[in-house]
Amino acid sequence: MGDGIANYSVEEALVAMGFGKFQVLVLGYAGMAWISEAMEMMLLSFVGPALSSSWGLSSNQQAFLTTVVFAGMLVGAYSWGIVSDRHGRRKGFLITAIVTSSAGFMSALAPNYTSLIIFRCLVGVGLGGGPVLSSWFLEFIPAPNRGTWMVIFSAFWTVGTIFEASLAWFVMPTLGWRWLLALSSLPSSLLLVFYSVAPESPRFLCLKGRTTEALCVLEKIARLNGTKLPSGILISDHQIELHEKSLPTEDSHLLSPRRDEDATPKVMESNFGGVSSLLTLLSPKLVKSTLLLWLVFFGNAFSYYGLVLLTSELSGGHGKCMPNKMRSEKSHDVSYKDVFITSFAEIPGLLISAATVDRLGRKLSMSSMFFLCCIFLLPLVVHQPQELTTGLLFGARICITATFTIVYIYAPEESAYFYSLLKPRVVN
Repeated sequence: MGDGIANYSVEEALVAMGFGKFQVLVLGYAGMAWISEAMEMMLLSFVGPALSSSWGLSSNQQAFLTTVVFAGMLVGAYSWGIVSDRHGRRKGFLITAIVTSSAGFMSALAPNYTSLIIFRCLVGVGLGGGPVLSSWFLEFIPAPNRGTWMVIFSAFWTVGTIFEASLAWFVMPTLGWRWLLALSSLPSSLLLVFYSVAPESPRFLCLKGRTTEALCVLEKIARLNGTKLPSGILISDHQIELHEKSLPTEDSHLLSPRRDEDATPKVMESNFGGVSSLLTLLSPKLVKSTLLLWLVFFGNAFSYYGLVLLTSELSGGHGKCMPNKMRSEKSHDVSYKDVFITSFAEIPGLLISAATVDRLGRKLSMSSMFFLCCIFLLPLVVHQPQELTTGLLFGARICITATFTIVYIYAPEESAYFYSLLKPRVVN
């Protein structure tokens, strides 16, 4: 690096090539996964009530059917993150797509409640790998465009929720819940069909020292986008750091280059491997930021999925407590209609997040939307007319969609900050 030859990193290459045809194809592939995940989560609003009527499930059994999905996601989110960091993003989302599609289809054939619980838990394990594909998408996007395109990427989730609500509206009254489960597993299967043409993340390849493979991916991006790579040699960010640390200083003779080169990869490997990465995030230097970020995600997930499930409970005249028998006799058509209507609330939520995330900042945008969401939800603690209930749910869904979109932009930026704190410091 000191012989005058120009060098560039993956980030610099992506910025030089810009957003083009290649990124559009990547967006379509990752968007299909996001649609699939949204559909699998939305159908929780419909399957429980349907099974309560056909299988005579108690309220506790119905709630447990939803709980096991989220329990599976808890396991999958941590497991697939480790897999993708060690073996690549492609292998990570390949396994998640196989698990989600196969378990989703088997759920439609479940002969009894116990087997359905097992299959839905496996679906949750697969859904836990959803962030792997969103990370894979972001690693192809130039840094100046990531905020905008993350909002656009989030729109695929909205498409999935609307599509699932409309699918349930037409399928459930005629074909039943088994057909809904089977049809909802199809988008995950499409990921397997196009898997062979999905490239590995060049960032991951460079992190593993596979710069030749990363260069091949970048050359493919340049061809599809009609641009050129920067002149020079591709190097990883890690190599850039080593080069900066090895620049001659008055104390450089006191440092051993060989020892410095050998120590840093070990630090990186230990910091980002399995349990050690979790321990690092909970270290005194990072524990405050880690817990706050976890709290923000908890609040978003608790509010969003609570609203999704609450919509089916409060719609169709279920705002008051009544015996299960009377509730099962109620028509589900109104419930489908209200879920379908409130799903459209995510569109203005996306627009609000796009308009405020850069103007107001990440934290102010999220906090204000959280506050407005509470304002919409508070009146629902008492019985309201059906039209007002739907309107309040619609407003709350707008706010929580905006916060969820913003946190997916905020979290990777915080992760980059974490990474900067973990870098070994050079003593001059």
